[in-house]
Amino acid sequence: MVPPYKIDELIEKAEQGPIMTEKDFDLKIFVPTLKRVIKEYDITYDEDEIIPTDDSIIKDAFKAAIDFYLNVGTFCTSSSRRILFTEEEIKEALSLLPGEFEVGYGKDKRKMKARKIEDETLPFFLYGPMGQACSEDIFTQVIMAYMKDPLADGVSTPSLDKINNVPIKVRGPSEIAGAVTHSMIVKQAARMVGRPGIFTVSVATAPTDAAQIAASHPQWGKWITDAGFVGSLAELKVDYDLLRKMLHFHYYGQFIGALTGPLLGGLCGGPEGTAIVAIAYHLQGILVQQAHFQASFPMHIFHSCTTTRECLWALHLSTQSIAMNTPIITFAKGKAAAGPCTEMVLYEAAAHGLLSVSGANLYVMGAARNKYKDTYSPLEARMASEVAYAVTKSKIKRNDANIILKEILKKYEKLIPNAPAGKKIQECYDIKRLKPSNEYIEIYKRVKKDLMDMGIDFPF
Repeated sequence: MVPPYKIDELIEKAEQGPIMTEKDFDLKIFVPTLKRVIKEYDITYDEDEIIPTDDSIIKDAFKAAIDFYLNVGTFCTSSSRRILFTEEEIKEALSLLPGEFEVGYGKDKRKMKARKIEDETLPFFLYGPMGQACSEDIFTQVIMAYMKDPLADGVSTPSLDKINNVPIKVRGPSEIAGAVTHSMIVKQAARMVGRPGIFTVSVATAPTDAAQIAASHPQWGKWITDAGFVGSLAELKVDYDLLRKMLHFHYYGQFIGALTGPLLGGLCGGPEGTAIVAIAYHLQGILVQQAHFQASFPMHIFHSCTTTRECLWALHLSTQSIAMNTPIITFAKGKAAAGPCTEMVLYEAAAHGLLSVSGANLYVMGAARNKYKDTYSPLEARMASEVAYAVTKSKIKRNDANIILKEILKKYEKLIPNAPAGKKIQECYDIKRLKPSNEYIEIYKRVKKDLMDMGIDFPF
């Protein structure tokens, strides 16, 4: 059995659930319930053990998240209704998940599966700076650069900022034109690197449901072996646009990924609340976003990255909780503070790669806080994936991974508030040859050598 799960009942809940204001949902339901479960289940942040090793807190965090989501649910901003589920519905939806899917097609087909803590099978590596803008003149080459990496099992592409040199406007005709062009170029790029069936996720140039529909086409657009992302509004909210997008993906036959990023320092509070909400988002993902897999990125509200100590703890705890208690396929999405061609961004990517130990698949890797156009490259994704590959193959346990992670944090943690923006891909890559610059290669080698000295046994 695969999603969708009781999709007709979900539509009814979104239109007929308990009515209330968004402010009351936040302040009278969400916040007090979260505070209660943190205290009741004794969820306590440990800054020294960033990768939790005590299975009792992992189990308690999952119980806290179930309790939390049962009493909070999801708020639909379009109808001002709460979408609520019973414990039986949650258990049934979880029990029906198969835990694995085949995505892509032909020789490029890959198996995507739920992983366990300290799993000895390699993660699924989803490459790409999804959400960051890309210049029109280099769009094809950038996609090809990500797709050609042999570790990439799939690619999530950046977004076009212009079409025929005309800025793309959300909900304007240019968005439809941009979405269709984006989808065509992605398929062309895949053929040009010899991977026509590679799994691709979303059309980032198409934020609206109408544009996603326009980009779905069995010949030149998104295929049913690809996936689309359905996001969430902070925190635990959706609107009709997101629900329409979800319905289209299911009716068309695509896979769906739930894309969720609880904000540490916002309504979630500290790392404890952020971890619980991250787990709750996975429940929302199967019940509301009706997803086949999920991408989670607990993000610091001030630093706009996922690589702070607190965010990493929340991501490790929530990922382990999902891995231990559910068959949900979960990805850890990385977003670095620093930009390309810096040592810092590679250390951040390496820190993210250690999430493999906690049972995560990897979605890698945003750079420069996702703020700047063209400011990313495949080398950040490569570093995170190489680290994950190495620690999986060498069967590193959580205790040892935690020691390594603390050493990596020493390299960049204090630099996060003023992280270097780095260089644009045009400045640190040979775009025509699809190769990193000599400068960036030397930086990469230095950081990799340092990581080897910390105990990461790279096989190549």
